[in-house]
Amino acid sequence: MWQITEEQFAWFGLTVGVTAFMLYMLFIVLQLAWASKAGKFGTFVIFLGLAFGMLGFVAKGIIQWWLDT
Repeated sequence: MWQITEEQFAWFGLTVGVTAFMLYMLFIVLQLAWASKAGKFGTFVIFLGLAFGMLGFVAKGIIQWWLDT
């Protein structure tokens, strides 16, 4: 009935799952900035410090797409 390979499961987990987790983490960072009343610059610093690592995951996807075309 469900014929899914390990490769398909890994692709789904790494794209859809990690992307959903990243969006949830961005929501948490935004809530942290709002609760601390950080202001514009403080929110920027919080996002820079806590969400900058996600940029690598997004860049990896873009680079893979660019190399595959």
